[in-house]
Amino acid sequence: MNKFDENKADLLLADFLNMMAAEIGASKNTLEAYERDLRQYFAYNGKSLKEISQGDISAYMQHLGKKGYAPKSAARKLSALKDFFKFLYTEKEIDKNPTANVIAPRLEKPLPKFLTAEEIRLLLQAAGEKKDAVHVRTVTMLTLMYACGLRVSELVSLPEGCINFDKKQILVRGKGSKERLLPIADAAVEAVLAYLPYRENFIRGRKSVWLFPSLRSKLGHVTRDGFFKNLAKLAMSCGIDSRRVSPHVLRHSCATHLLHRGVDLRLVQKMLGHEDIATTEIYTHIMPEDLLKQASQKHPLAKYLK
Repeated sequence: MNKFDENKADLLLADFLNMMAAEIGASKNTLEAYERDLRQYFAYNGKSLKEISQGDISAYMQHLGKKGYAPKSAARKLSALKDFFKFLYTEKEIDKNPTANVIAPRLEKPLPKFLTAEEIRLLLQAAGEKKDAVHVRTVTMLTLMYACGLRVSELVSLPEGCINFDKKQILVRGKGSKERLLPIADAAVEAVLAYLPYRENFIRGRKSVWLFPSLRSKLGHVTRDGFFKNLAKLAMSCGIDSRRVSPHVLRHSCATHLLHRGVDLRLVQKMLGHEDIATTEIYTHIMPEDLLKQASQKHPLAKYLK
């Protein structure tokens, strides 16, 4: 059996990382992570790269599990190995790819994070305490996102004429340019009407097709990052951990609160613009204690289980 050749491995690793940077455009952080993960395997491995088998890779994955690595971390390390050995096989440095049939550890899908209705109220209250243009715009965007469960990309790119105030409806262009017509709550309608006189502050006589224009943004409208930063400031101002607050968390909060108040799952699916109802179903796994208590007490089967 040929022993691991560290010098040879270093040269091949350098070639691999150069390929990832030049052809795939991998970021500096990604390249550093790949190098770190691959060098960790080199330190574990005792065979030459040509002699490594599928069993060796599987044994390494088991080794990571015994060492207490989380499935997500182990899966990332396997991904680095798969890309590296695929590169070696393509370059004819090895005759067979030992990672081709190795299955990554199963990852549990994390439950969506959400804020309570009271926390949403605190955010709105904090934004509404100041009447300058930026805060009025922020409270309007926050209200719309929470009321309609919008994606942040949908929110920031809303056109000026997207709302039918008479019918209290909003037309949203989602993923794949698919449109959906959503009901808009009275509070959200009122927030938009209150904001419109301030809109001129963000265009200053120029023309803009956006509901939330911006003089600074190259896109012409508020950016996702800009809205995120405003949310973080709001969270800190009302005592909420800013790490718990993001545009996506507001969308999750909308879906979670609707389901917990008895709105049909398929209606929530249509509102959020999910193609697959399985994506919406994950919100049903977030069950507050009071809902669990009511279900256990009031479900028709409850009296038979006592």
